Amino acid sequence: DVRDLITELERLNAPPKFGIILKIETQNGFNNLAKILLEAMRSYPIGVMVARGDLAIECGWDNIARVQREILSLCRAAHVPDIWATQVLENLSKQGIPSRAEMTDAAMAQRTDCVMLNKGAYILQAIKLLDTIFKDMEPYQGKNVRLWPAMEKANIH
Repeated sequence: DVRDLITELERLNAPPKFGIILKIETQNGFNNLAKILLEAMRSYPIGVMVARGDLAIECGWDNIARVQREILSLCRAAHVPDIWATQVLENLSKQGIPSRAEMTDAAMAQRTDCVMLNKGAYILQAIKLLDTIFKDMEPYQGKNVRLWPAMEKANIH
């Protein structure tokens, strides 16, 4: 898929600084992420979007935290920006009240380079709350990144 995309971009004479966002949403994408990154990085600047909802279905809910962490670790090692997508502060965005789990999830999202929020009637409140959470968590961020364990591909069957 990545080779086909790059071939098509070259055919269309896309500028060399044209950015590509690789959406990782399947177990196969996760399992082959290192190869995908190496192939994509040869031609264009890239980023990785972690489609957490799809990945949870593919890899299992009990594995999603580990899968997310490994994707972030690999992206960090490759100096590739990463994006968390799917259900970040979704209750707040749509209903005006965040769940407790969303608050913790949003705090953990500070490990990423970018967070994608879903549209909703309360999206401005979600943006403001996410900004507040990130500012509150900032003093802890550097310490946590250095303490991450060595990367091991999640053992998912």
